Amino acid sequence: MAERRRMPPLNALRAFEAAARHLSFKEAAAELFVTPTAVSHQIRHLEELVGQKLFERNGRSIALTRAGERFFPVLRDGFDRIAQSVADLQRQEDTLAISVTPAFAAMVLIPRLSQLRQLHPGITLRVEASERLVDLRKAEADLAVRYGTERARPVQSQVLYRDRYIAVASPGWLAGRALPVAAEALAQADLLNYTWKNGTLQGPTWAAWMAVAGIRGFDVGRCIGFSEESHAIQGALDGAGVALASTVLVGPELRSARLVQVHPLGLQGLAYHAEYVEDHPRLPTVLKVVNWLAGLASENPDASWPLADQETR
Repeated sequence: MAERRRMPPLNALRAFEAAARHLSFKEAAAELFVTPTAVSHQIRHLEELVGQKLFERNGRSIALTRAGERFFPVLRDGFDRIAQSVADLQRQEDTLAISVTPAFAAMVLIPRLSQLRQLHPGITLRVEASERLVDLRKAEADLAVRYGTERARPVQSQVLYRDRYIAVASPGWLAGRALPVAAEALAQADLLNYTWKNGTLQGPTWAAWMAVAGIRGFDVGRCIGFSEESHAIQGALDGAGVALASTVLVGPELRSARLVQVHPLGLQGLAYHAEYVEDHPRLPTVLKVVNWLAGLASENPDASWPLADQETR
């Protein structure tokens, strides 16, 4: 068995270190929230334990003895390392891994990270953008945002936003065109389409939009195709054509008029959910992020629509 350390009382060490740093019992007492007499007693106790004087006392002034000068840097550096280690652990404890889809990361989360920093400066997010479903029970992430329906889930789930899909384009694309653009004209325009990663969702597509608009024989193969939803939205922003986009994702662009809804028809979407385990060791921090995400819905009042009965991705 390892020999037990023989250590002076921590209160005595703290009193000596503070008094040596300030060269004042009074200032050390104020820092430690005790009386100067208590500091003096602790230091005398420490001097008795080490068998040497650590301070020279001259009236109301104090000075370190040679023994005190040797001892002080050791304690000061040790306490500094402890304080730094605690700070590092606290920063690590307040770093959360959040799993989101690439589109949600690019269009919703990343542009607003500065808001989270202002509201909760002690919380840092590590954003993991992927379509892969993470296992929160295996701690593959601390929090996930997923798109789907309100159905039973193996973890805690809170609806953040419900959305709808609308046809949007840039003001540059609209130049010379009157609003609303007729569905027949849209069927002949450059349309930006993307592939849903999870086909079971049966998410809104241009083919579905055209069917509801009464356009028959629409060939989706003539659309400009993308593998990512955010890329189709970026194409619309750049004037490449018209995208069928989620109001959750393009809410800021609609409010700033960087994108314009070109036809009143909208298709109902599903819902974005925040998912987490209820026994997470840092649940209060997780819930702060969830509540912040939910609060972003107030920035996008159009992002609310009845849910369709479809599966989640």
